[in-house]
Amino acid sequence: MMALQDNFNAAELARSAALLDAKDEKFVGQLTSIDYDDEGRLATYLFEAFLPGYVGWRWGVTIAKVDKDSSATICDVVLLPGQDALLAPDWIPYKDRIQASDVTPGVVIPTAADDERLIPGFNELNDEIDPLQAFELGLGRVRVLSVTGRDLASKRWYEGDRGPNNPLAAQAPKPCNSCGFYIPLAGSLRQAFGVCANVLSPEDARVVSFDHGCGAHSEALVTP
Repeated sequence: MMALQDNFNAAELARSAALLDAKDEKFVGQLTSIDYDDEGRLATYLFEAFLPGYVGWRWGVTIAKVDKDSSATICDVVLLPGQDALLAPDWIPYKDRIQASDVTPGVVIPTAADDERLIPGFNELNDEIDPLQAFELGLGRVRVLSVTGRDLASKRWYEGDRGPNNPLAAQAPKPCNSCGFYIPLAGSLRQAFGVCANVLSPEDARVVSFDHGCGAHSEALVTP
């Protein structure tokens, strides 16, 4: 191994600081490099680290020296990841990693106040408006589905297992929108989606696209 240029002559001081922090000399290996700042007043001494669970990490001991006549001073001792260090995965916020399967009985998933899928609804109810019509318009609900929320849901549903692009739909005798058990959704999604009401269908009680399909189509009649 090529000798390192120790301008501060502080390699042993740095090692002693690493040993003090490590609590056991078996956790501190060889000096691997010395890095200096642009002004030449700070140097970081890097030693191999053999701590359990810290594969590829190094002890980093920062030494300060004001000028060539001053004594070297220990600034800090840290563990630094090397190029091949074992690192924890990037943090993913809870709201970004929650899945529908995580919502079990008793589990509450708060919806963010600025959720782009929702927009403010109308809270003032008029006695002259039919309750069903009021619900359709969003009256009485604090927030309703936004255009973004609608489009995200439509894309997810259509590209999912209950859209047209899956083996069940490909081998169906006819599409869902021609089935007697197909109940179209209300509002702007009516033309594209509905709910299956056939107890014999694997899609019973689920939202399906108009061009989805299965073998339980109402007109898949058995000829006597």
